[in-house]
Amino acid sequence: MFARTPKRVLRTTAAALLLALTAACGTQAQAESSSDVSTVTLRVGATGWKNEEAILKFAHLDDTPYKVKWSLFQGGDQQLQAIRAGALDLASSSEIPPVFAAADGRPNFKVVAVQRGSTLNQEVVVPKGSKVTDIAGLKGKKVGYVQNTTAHYFLYELLKQAGLKWSDIDAKPLLPNDGLAALNGGGIDAFASYGTSIITAHQQGATTVGSGKDILSGNFLWSARDSVLDSSAQSAAAADLIARITQAYAYVRDGRETEYAKVIADATHQPEAQAESDFRAQQAQRPTQARTVGDDTIASEQKVADVFTELGALKSHLDVESFWSTELNSDLKKAL
Repeated sequence: MFARTPKRVLRTTAAALLLALTAACGTQAQAESSSDVSTVTLRVGATGWKNEEAILKFAHLDDTPYKVKWSLFQGGDQQLQAIRAGALDLASSSEIPPVFAAADGRPNFKVVAVQRGSTLNQEVVVPKGSKVTDIAGLKGKKVGYVQNTTAHYFLYELLKQAGLKWSDIDAKPLLPNDGLAALNGGGIDAFASYGTSIITAHQQGATTVGSGKDILSGNFLWSARDSVLDSSAQSAAAADLIARITQAYAYVRDGRETEYAKVIADATHQPEAQAESDFRAQQAQRPTQARTVGDDTIASEQKVADVFTELGALKSHLDVESFWSTELNSDLKKAL
């Protein structure tokens, strides 16, 4: 039987919601209308599998006083596209997708929080039987990668470390599922990807020739539509949800890894022992937890944007600070 929700979690959640109920200004009727979190429905993105939704349910933190509608995407880049199209309110991604989503100078979103996370399972892999053993061996080869994501970034950096240019490979932008199919079908010689697609590739016999583990910052960003920040109720709900995810991971790390591994294994179709080993390794490398926006997190993404300018993927310098916001910091600090 699962344990009951810790009182500490209930107190922090209540604090965040109390802030929402007192944040609006104007008449009492206007305040009640604009701050009623029970009327909020947050449309939230997830990548790979709905692990955030699953871990909240596992930790008994899914009983939010607002509604959450989860949508699954193959990458954070697609989540940011959905934000731009008005189909999502809150997107989770690496540092890369917001850069490209804001490149036209007219973003309708702001990066409002950072989730520190593992950079494991961010790899360049080759199929079973390949003679390629390192990144240098990719010269002249067809290499698939997930465009405008961490895979794009760490592949470029790995090539530079190996003394190669982007033009030294035949780069093929592919979605994770398409890349796996191409790798197994002989359409590409290597594939740069992340998460579930890398786990699946290894199950199918692929081997690693390069890793983004020490290249990526471990900063994963929460981006909110401007309309979310315009509403005190939606802002409070977003901060509460982000904080709950941090609390849910802490709940699992408190001796429940084996039990939660069963949830992961069911969703990713891998052995439970492997799911538990991977989860423990990820949390040991960098425990999953949210933090507020700061100068250092903005500077980290600026470094990423500058690399893509160097690569030629961005036409000109992009000032990332223009689409970051500290507006959620107060709510998030209280919720955490």
